[in-house]
Amino acid sequence: MHSEPLTPTSPPGPPVWDPQQYLRHAGHRTRPFLDLLTRIPQLPATGGLSPRIADLGCGPGNVTVRLADRWPDARITGFDLSPQMLAQADKDHGGTTSGGGWLDFQLTDATHWVPTEPYDLIVSNAALQWIPNHSESFAAWIDGLAPGGTLAFQVPGNFTSPSHAILAELCESPRWRTRLGDHGRRYVYILEPADYLMRLSDLGCETDVWETVYSQLLPGQDPVLDWVKGTALRPVLTALDGDQPAIAAFLAEYRDRLREAYPPGPHGTVFPFRRIFAVARKKER
Repeated sequence: MHSEPLTPTSPPGPPVWDPQQYLRHAGHRTRPFLDLLTRIPQLPATGGLSPRIADLGCGPGNVTVRLADRWPDARITGFDLSPQMLAQADKDHGGTTSGGGWLDFQLTDATHWVPTEPYDLIVSNAALQWIPNHSESFAAWIDGLAPGGTLAFQVPGNFTSPSHAILAELCESPRWRTRLGDHGRRYVYILEPADYLMRLSDLGCETDVWETVYSQLLPGQDPVLDWVKGTALRPVLTALDGDQPAIAAFLAEYRDRLREAYPPGPHGTVFPFRRIFAVARKKER
């Protein structure tokens, strides 16, 4: 897609997240972030101070802590809209790091976040797809970077894959459309790589954009369903909250179609996953 959809009229509240469900596939979810980290250039550390880093959509902090591994003395703040995710992040990772830096976490809607101090790095891992028209925030985020600072992010690019196409079709089917409407497509707010490249370059950044398809081998029974329970299914499960028969019926229908789309093999179930990456470095004065 080449343009971001308009914000829906009267959108629902944010999804309720389950940190433990999300972390069930932490290895595969972390790998793209580690690949992103390898392409982030040296940070300016303005004024000789420790690097100042923001992680937008930090979730349970499992990748935020990797920033502390890369920059042990950095002052890092993770921002997220989910109290459940933030509680897990603070419990597992908050406080002073081994290198003398610190990690803290704040409840913030990244849709409206604007830097209030110079940052050496603003990073986001698989979160911007939840933010309508997020590219309109790029200018403010880059303005909030110190000279030579970096904006880096990755977003899922698999919204036309069977896992997401089937989910959207079910939500819009006669049986479910009254309750779920466009929940299956509501959070598809990504651009194509060329669009990210142009928009970030237009802001004067030295920009690197690429994409990767990860061929992930998932173990266990119905592993694709288990995967999406931690991410794409959250708006649906939130909308059906408290109605256990409806949740069971929807999951059974979705599970059966996923089994056809992703048949298990002798070593597990192959789940291809496309990711889009961008690293934009602000010019130095």
